[in-house]
Amino acid sequence: MAASPRTLSSRLFLTGWAGGCMWYLERRAVQAPPSKFMRLFRNASKEWITFQHFRFLKRLYVTQLNSSLNQRIKPKPEAVVSPFLENASSGEASAEMEAMRDHSPPGLTLPLKPRGEELVEVECASVVESPIDVGKTTREEKQWKEMKIRMDDLPGILARLSKIKLTALVVSTTSAGFALAPGPFHWPCFLLTSLGTGLASCAANSINQFFEVPFDSNMNRTKNRPLVRGQISPLLAVSFATCCAVPGVALLTWGVNPLTGALGVFNIFLYTCCYTPLKRISIANTWVGAVVGAIPPVMGWTAATGSLDAGALLLGGMLYSWQFPHFNALSWGLREDYSRGGYCMMSVTHPGLCRRVALRHCLALLALCTAAPVLDVTSWAFPAVSLPINLYISYLAFRFYRDADRKSSRKLFFCSLWHLPLLLLLLLTCKREARAPEAPAQAPAEAPS
Repeated sequence: MAASPRTLSSRLFLTGWAGGCMWYLERRAVQAPPSKFMRLFRNASKEWITFQHFRFLKRLYVTQLNSSLNQRIKPKPEAVVSPFLENASSGEASAEMEAMRDHSPPGLTLPLKPRGEELVEVECASVVESPIDVGKTTREEKQWKEMKIRMDDLPGILARLSKIKLTALVVSTTSAGFALAPGPFHWPCFLLTSLGTGLASCAANSINQFFEVPFDSNMNRTKNRPLVRGQISPLLAVSFATCCAVPGVALLTWGVNPLTGALGVFNIFLYTCCYTPLKRISIANTWVGAVVGAIPPVMGWTAATGSLDAGALLLGGMLYSWQFPHFNALSWGLREDYSRGGYCMMSVTHPGLCRRVALRHCLALLALCTAAPVLDVTSWAFPAVSLPINLYISYLAFRFYRDADRKSSRKLFFCSLWHLPLLLLLLLTCKREARAPEAPAQAPAEAPS
């Protein structure tokens, strides 16, 4: 069938347009320098590599559709086929497989298949079975498990829960207050006072840790405490605190005297219900905490005498002033920790006040030691023998106030650790003996009449 004139003209037009394009490209190619040919070749290579990358990304997308399988997969184990079969011929390989089948257990059958198919099956089995095993272990880890505590670890956990070192310091200051009180030394009363004070301190420290678990977890200093790490349940911690507080207060109240028991209850309340929440509200927590540390020697004095005398207040004042250089120097090196924990400390919010308060109370120790012989607590030798250590800690407090660095704060803190025991030892050495009560003067006998 003959084509129409319009069709022929359109074909000729298209053929002429294509021929013109080809002629133009050939002319440009002839006139182009060789460098353009090399650039064209490199562009073609890049396009080919890009196409290969596209195919690779396509395969990667297909394999990652099942993301859980891809995440749980384990490295493939080595092939179970022995290495001596790698270079063996097909006849030798079949003979070895027959020998292995003969020596295999009756329940284990080795299928006789070509070597390539066996390797493929081994690889597939490793890929399929690994996620099942990993998923099984993951489910076991996510399951709820009962918290089990070994009886061997329980004493150490309870010791850290009750801050055993701080409790030992509280008992030692209480013992010093009992020994410094005038009057004879009564051993049963001393033991009951020490035991009751120690139990009350354990209860207060345990309740303090119970309240501060979410804040202690943010601090490097306290993140390893038993409640933070889950080594002990909160119910067990509260039960332990109750079992310490009730007999401790009972021993102080009925075993010693009601005044000492009342001071013990007040100290537990002050530490757990006032000092602990104030740590996140105001810097006044440092002064409240100093009062908490000043009460134990007063309890020792009241246990021995049954009354609050000037000597008891003097001992409480010494412990009150000593705690400011001790704690302020400690908190200076823990400013970042306290800030992360959300605690409002002088070293974080008022660093200048922190250094000034430490220096003031070191100077206050000089005045309190001078007042001891005036109140008939010690002899006049005590201000003289305690002057060197008081001057030294005051000098370190001045260095801390002036330099305001970690080195000076560390020196002041370590000095406070040995300053207090030495000061209490000097107090006991220079203790003034109780004067015997004078006998009333007898009236002169009347002359016989």
